[in-house]
Amino acid sequence: MRHTMVERELELRLILSPECSVPVPARLAYRTDDPYAVHVVFHVDSEHPVHWTFARELLVEGVFRPCGDGDVRVWPSKALGRSVVLLALSAPDGEALLEASAAQVSAWLECTLRLVPPGTEGEQLGIDDELAGLLAQ
Repeated sequence: MRHTMVERELELRLILSPECSVPVPARLAYRTDDPYAVHVVFHVDSEHPVHWTFARELLVEGVFRPCGDGDVRVWPSKALGRSVVLLALSAPDGEALLEASAAQVSAWLECTLRLVPPGTEGEQLGIDDELAGLLAQ
C-alpha cells in the first residue's frame, strides 16, 4: 500500500507572557500510514528538533472550540484582531503555550481531511487486508 504525507512549514509564536512571544519555526505533518495522528516538529535552538504527536481529531476540534486535557490542549482565540489557534503542551520537562495562524492550520487540516476523511482512518491501516491474508493461509 502506498502512503502519502501532507506537510506544512509555518512559524508559531511561543507565548512567554501576555506582552512577549518569540517565533518558533515548526512543521505540521500528517501521514496516511498513521491516519489518526498529527505530528508537529519544532525547530528550536537545540541539537535535535522537538517532536509532538497527538490526535488529528483534537486539532480539528480545537480550531472551533476548546478541547483536550492532560498533555495537549487546543482552543481558538484572537490575537491582534486575527484568528489564532492556541496549543498548550505539557511534559515532565516543562510546559509551552504556542500560537498558530488559524487560517494556516485550517488550510493544512483541510488537506488532510480530503486525503483521509474522518471515519475512514482505519481503512488506511490495511488491517482487513492483513487479516484476510492471514485467514487465507
